[in-house]
Amino acid sequence: MIPEDNRFESDPTSVIPGDHPLPEGWEPGPVDGSDPATVARLTELLRAHEAAGRGWPSASEDDVLVEVSERGLAMRENVVVRDDAGTIHAWGSVHDRAEGRMLFVHVVGRDLDDDTALACSDVLFTWAQAQARSVGQRRGLAVQQIDTGAFADDDRQHTWLRDAGFAKVRTWWQMSRPVTADEATLVPDPVGWERKGVRFRLVGREDDGMPDESCLRAVHDVLEGAFTDHFNSAEETFDEFIHRLREDPGHRWDHWWLAELLDDPESPEPVGALVGTVSEGGDGPDGSYVSYLGVLESARGRGVATGLLRTIIADAAARGRDRVGLEVDADSPTGAEGLYTSMGWATRYVTESWHLDVPVD
Repeated sequence: MIPEDNRFESDPTSVIPGDHPLPEGWEPGPVDGSDPATVARLTELLRAHEAAGRGWPSASEDDVLVEVSERGLAMRENVVVRDDAGTIHAWGSVHDRAEGRMLFVHVVGRDLDDDTALACSDVLFTWAQAQARSVGQRRGLAVQQIDTGAFADDDRQHTWLRDAGFAKVRTWWQMSRPVTADEATLVPDPVGWERKGVRFRLVGREDDGMPDESCLRAVHDVLEGAFTDHFNSAEETFDEFIHRLREDPGHRWDHWWLAELLDDPESPEPVGALVGTVSEGGDGPDGSYVSYLGVLESARGRGVATGLLRTIIADAAARGRDRVGLEVDADSPTGAEGLYTSMGWATRYVTESWHLDVPVD
């Protein structure tokens, strides 16, 4: 289930001027995602970026492959900056996430001197803006948004973003909750259970083991409806949605739940959805992560969100995991963080969204 063709320019030299500010012999170029040495180097750069901005690294080669593998390139494009010996020192990746919204990964080596690092950063920004114009034009837009993230304590990244015209638009709390073995009984059965006229269940499966498409469409419809009034919501087609989530290294079909109202037992109404993933623990236990949790406005106040959260906690405990993570919009007027803190979640670190609107003409 692959979305439309890539809308980006694949040749970096066609969108980056030849008089770029890089040192002599340094050049921007494409990424070979099939080369193990390249993937290893990009992982090294990304982990150093995380350690400098947050205090510790967590990225793996699987996270890099999401951006640079042949499958990932259906909706993405990449560029790197190499020195005269061929060593990669900077990496940019863009993702045609949804109409009007392009995600941008911006990573520059932490061991570079200030002038060289700035030159690499400027090249990545020039390339990203050209890619925004390309994807915006092919989508028929007048303006294309670039959406990039930064750790709240990464002053170097903040300075570069401001100087490139980006504005900080949102703050996000990255929260985690410990899980204990006894919480496996928090719900009767994570596969399916009922409470006060609401049924919580895993998405259905076909005979071949693949998920029932009608269930997946119900998850998509619920999340689209639940996030309509949320910050920076952009409509995403069903194919885009499924393709993107399947790319996640932690993706598992048995971590997708639906909540249905049983007011009419003959016609259950999907009103809530939770998409979970696996967070690898390295040398320790794995964790679970709430990638998406949405409840339709018509069903709010009926314990749907609480029931879905209790379900993933119980599922994580039954699998021997020690935590469940999630992301919270710190600026949301809904007060969702109150529910999470009441159920044991606490903020582990903070990230930010920075945006730039690029005229397509």
